[in-house]
Amino acid sequence: MAIQAAGLIGDQGVAPAERFRNARVLMYSHDTFGLGHLRRCRAIAHSLVERFKGLHVLIVSGSPIVGAFEFRTRVDFLKIPSIIKLINGEYTSLGEHTDLDETLALRRSVIQSTAESFQPDLFIVDKEPLGLKGELEATLSYLKNNGTTLVLGLREVMDSPAHLKAEWARNDVLAKLDAFYDAVWVYGPRDFYDPLTGLDPPASLHDRLCWTGYLRREVPAVTAHYGPSLPDDFLLVTAGGGGDGAAIMHQVIAAHEHCPDLGGPVVMVLGPFMKAEERDEVHRRAAAHSSLHLVDFDNRMEAVIQAAAGVVAMGGYNTFCEILSLDKRALVIPRVRPREEQLIRARRAAGLGLIDMLMPHEADEPAAMAEALRRLAVRPKPSETAYGRPLDGLVRIGDLVHDYISTREGLALIAGAAHG
Repeated sequence: MAIQAAGLIGDQGVAPAERFRNARVLMYSHDTFGLGHLRRCRAIAHSLVERFKGLHVLIVSGSPIVGAFEFRTRVDFLKIPSIIKLINGEYTSLGEHTDLDETLALRRSVIQSTAESFQPDLFIVDKEPLGLKGELEATLSYLKNNGTTLVLGLREVMDSPAHLKAEWARNDVLAKLDAFYDAVWVYGPRDFYDPLTGLDPPASLHDRLCWTGYLRREVPAVTAHYGPSLPDDFLLVTAGGGGDGAAIMHQVIAAHEHCPDLGGPVVMVLGPFMKAEERDEVHRRAAAHSSLHLVDFDNRMEAVIQAAAGVVAMGGYNTFCEILSLDKRALVIPRVRPREEQLIRARRAAGLGLIDMLMPHEADEPAAMAEALRRLAVRPKPSETAYGRPLDGLVRIGDLVHDYISTREGLALIAGAAHG
């Protein structure tokens, strides 16, 4: 099945474009594991340039595959040296013989010089308040002294309160966050989860929190067939970046081995970061089943999800936004370590009736996995639940950016008149 052209998801119209004179937004995406941070920044950047003419966005990213994605006009990226996060939570340089400290020093230097040259009106930092291992501190200080509006963007779920509190306490993150940032955007609805639960933030910081709602995802316009042909009415299994996604693939394969009559085609997207030996084993094992179709990587996952009858996933933030945006029945098998982010999100979403959920040890049982796949075909879609789909995040972010930059442009005009 070829994926057809598609426009914006949702039933709201596209507002007329507004215009700034030459506004600049700098975004930071540290990108040490998977695709989530980059894809979230990209979605925000595309929404902003679509709404505002005269606005330019530059994304500073450490993703090793940032160049594999398409970017709209007036959105560009700067690739900084990659550092990857291992399954055990430790960091290492992507280059086999590159010293980690040297790589961090180079990243700090490039980020600082970029900020000085680009002179952004707004700096949006994704997830890491001080950057990877504190690499943003000098840049944040410089930009704050320069009058740039500083915004931290957080997933609606960061990690368990105990883990996040311990991690942030080591570098006094809460106090520094309070000192640097003008606003903290939470990319979710207020009644879903508070990412600062258990951290006891100062009142001055909590007053700067803004829950945006989830980020509605757009299906990219596709005018011709691309990539492998996909079957009709397929079930999609996706592991995001795939760095720790082999298990979910084997769980689905085992369910088909246990129940050969599960029926229906299955498309399994392995992700670009799955290890070669794990990828080979998934391919070898799936080859025995004609109903299983494997795709190593697709940079237009929104279009693939739109075409799917249902989704089996690990439940990262971006995939969850896509499940809601595209109104897909979903079974989530969350990652439970080293972070509990996906587990917390999946439990909350399952409690609201938005998804079905299996713990990884439950999904390891082929009979239980097979039964969950059967149930998936008849469960309600997110739109059919009482909670619905709170997907106004990009609109809310656009409103906030309008206010920030309009104020700065107004001040610039006043200052120009005073010196005229």
